[in-house]
Parts: sequence; C-alpha cells; structure tokens
Amino acid sequence: MTFTLTSTAFTDGGTIPRKYTCEGNDISPPLVWRGVPDGTQSLVLIVDDPDAPDPAKPQRVWVHWVLYNLPPDATGLAEDVGNEALPAGTEDGLNDWDRTGYGGPCPPIGRHRYFHKLYALDTRLKGLSSPRKAAVESAMRGHILAQATLMGTYIKSQ
Repeated sequence: MTFTLTSTAFTDGGTIPRKYTCEGNDISPPLVWRGVPDGTQSLVLIVDDPDAPDPAKPQRVWVHWVLYNLPPDATGLAEDVGNEALPAGTEDGLNDWDRTGYGGPCPPIGRHRYFHKLYALDTRLKGLSSPRKAAVESAMRGHILAQATLMGTYIKSQ
C-alpha cells in the first residue's frame, strides 16, 4: 500500500479553506494517512510555506507546524487538534511564530503553497527540546522510510 496523506478539507493542489487560516479560525485541518510502512517507529509532520514572503521572489521557507514522535499506529489528526488531543507520545516543535502548535496560512502577498509533509521513520527522535524544523530534519536524516505530501494553496482576500 502506498503511503498517503489526505484531508477532507482540501484536495492536493487545492485551495485551503479560510477557516484554517489567519483570516478564519486559524485551526488545523483534519489530516488522514494510510499505508504506514512496516518497521515504522514514529511519524513526523512538518507544514511549511516555501513561498515567503512573496511567491514571485521567495526568500525563505516559513514553518507553520512541527510534530514529531507521532505513534506509527496513528491514522490522522482531527480538525482543530490541540496539544491535549494529540496521539499519546507526540511531541511538538516550534513554528516560525516561536510557539508550538499549528499556525495557519497568512500570506502577505500572492498565492502561497503550503506543504504538509509526513515522514515515516525507523526510530523515535530523542534528545530534542522544543526543536525547530531544522533540528527535527537533522535528527531524522538517515531514518526516513517513506514520505507523503499534501499541498494546499491560499491567497488572502484583502
């Protein structure tokens, strides 16, 4: 079975609904995954925007959410999942607002792409404390069994 990541809120390449953005309720969308490979010890979810601040002249990747050590038997995340409702053992890294948890799309200009990347790892990540995306990516290097990606787009209405 192929490792896949989907959402009932938007299709791959589709528009992320306003309620999941800074113009709406700024809540996390529901996510579902299937086909976790045999031997998976943990999952990592990273949501980022490579188009910041302007898709015509991107200067950085803006990180919206970092979760790691999700259990391999988890099958998804509910809409508006808070830290208390995350699967047991899941740990939260820092986003680019210097806080844990989800931060929705809020592009200053143009239509941005938001990549929801789920990684299956052959280990649990240890020794991290409120890590940023780069630290999580460094720790998982050499341990990735599979990756699933869901991309949505958003442009502010103003």
